[in-house]
Amino acid sequence: MTDWFARPVLHVRDVEASLRFYMNQLGFTSAWRYEEDGRAAVAQVDRQGCALILSSHWPEKIGKGLMFISLNVEPATREGAIAALDALRAELEARGAAVKDGSWGYRLLVVDDPDGNQLFFNYPAENTNVKSA
Repeated sequence: MTDWFARPVLHVRDVEASLRFYMNQLGFTSAWRYEEDGRAAVAQVDRQGCALILSSHWPEKIGKGLMFISLNVEPATREGAIAALDALRAELEARGAAVKDGSWGYRLLVVDDPDGNQLFFNYPAENTNVKSA
């Protein structure tokens, strides 16, 4: 069997500024960067198995990204997941990130990057109407 690995692309105006935001306020590290004319044009940030590519190409797509990020908590309990997300919120707020509450049929922790791309961290749903295919 072959495993898949996805690295979504978030479109940003200024890769250097986005790198600073993702690293300083969200706790990501910089995995690699590609430069054009001495400035980063594409870069990857990583945190705990989550890899995101930041790109200044295709300016018509800037700020239109929406990323769902799930925390895998061991042991997998509802209480553990809630505690992990609450701890993440406290960490991000301490780093200066603006964190909002949201909903998409269930409770979310929402972070907007400087370009308007959104990161959705989902809390476990008490009741769900989502069905698998």
